[in-house]
Amino acid sequence: QVQLVESGGGPVQAGGSLRLACVTDERTFNKHSMGWFRQAPGKEREFVATISWLDTIIYYADSVKGRFTISRDNAKNTMYLQMDRLEPDDTAVYYCGVARWSYRDVGTKPEDFGSWGQGTQVTVSS
Repeated sequence: QVQLVESGGGPVQAGGSLRLACVTDERTFNKHSMGWFRQAPGKEREFVATISWLDTIIYYADSVKGRFTISRDNAKNTMYLQMDRLEPDDTAVYYCGVARWSYRDVGTKPEDFGSWGQGTQVTVSS
């Protein structure tokens, strides 16, 4: 079973920055596309950003484009989400996910992801 461990969430004021990290095992990391999703209270889980297994294809939600940056560090088996100019609407639990299928690019649908981390809370105050 794939294990994902997220870190980096916390409280921050609007306009501030946070960097989320998601670490998994080397075999999973090298074979699978990954992504970040978030879920606010009373809302469904929504796409934030995804990155293909070769780092060649990246997607961002329109709401975070230009403010968030997704990346992968192959040496550390870690995916990151750099979040700048945070807004109160960014408040949510952020989840990292691993795509269901290996050696495939992935889009933006949560159902294309088969494993999830435990989530990390991000709270942006105005």
